[in-house]
Amino acid sequence: MNQVWSIVVAIVAGLLVLWLALVVELLVVGRRDARSGQLKEALRLVPDVVRLLKRLATDQSLQRGVRVRLALLLAYLAMPVDLVPDFIPVIGYADDAIIVALTLRSVVRRAGPQALERHWSGSPEGLRAVRRLAGLGDVSS
Repeated sequence: MNQVWSIVVAIVAGLLVLWLALVVELLVVGRRDARSGQLKEALRLVPDVVRLLKRLATDQSLQRGVRVRLALLLAYLAMPVDLVPDFIPVIGYADDAIIVALTLRSVVRRAGPQALERHWSGSPEGLRAVRRLAGLGDVSS
């Protein structure tokens, strides 16, 4: 029985270390993106970005791994519990925007920027902001 508890404690400790590493990474990315103004843009575009994510997640022409990644992101965004609580300065409210940006960057690497443009329903300025969040820059392809 002692061995079982040792394993449980080791697993919990490992998960805690992983969570702390993620929080540190989010803090670093959040501060960098906050200085560049990308987080404010991302928060302003939430309705259009959620529509984009839903459309991308249901696009059968995209690879299954990309669609699964997007479905998991949508499920995370719908959860009432955040990965980082909102009372933590800088990243409390920005963790969702950072996770969306990182996922969009991953999706663009696999599906290409055309997928973003094909499914975007917002303004051209909004698309430019989403392209910047996805690491594509301002120029449309």
